[in-house]
Amino acid sequence: MLEHLSSLPRQMDYKGQKLAEQMFQGIILFSVTVGFIHRYVAEYFRWTVCIVMAGFAFSCLLTLPPWPIYGRHPLKWLPVQDSGIEDKKPGERKIKRLAKNN
Repeated sequence: MLEHLSSLPRQMDYKGQKLAEQMFQGIILFSVTVGFIHRYVAEYFRWTVCIVMAGFAFSCLLTLPPWPIYGRHPLKWLPVQDSGIEDKKPGERKIKRLAKNN
């Protein structure tokens, strides 16, 4: 089973994050609205809480794992460029000190 879990994608791009956030908010808003209407009509609070909690659990199931739908727009990174600055050893670097104003 661990082999199957390691094959799942683990990346979520920025557009995927935005989509997941919008889905999460939409599902929560829908479940709260349905729960409130049920509370108003049936006057039974326990089912209202169950409806809202079911909406929360469903939204978590859809938005928390990095499903492949959230990784459709990967970022294209720039290639590595040589900066021309040689790396110095820590002992060779000059330490800049601030002047004290007395």
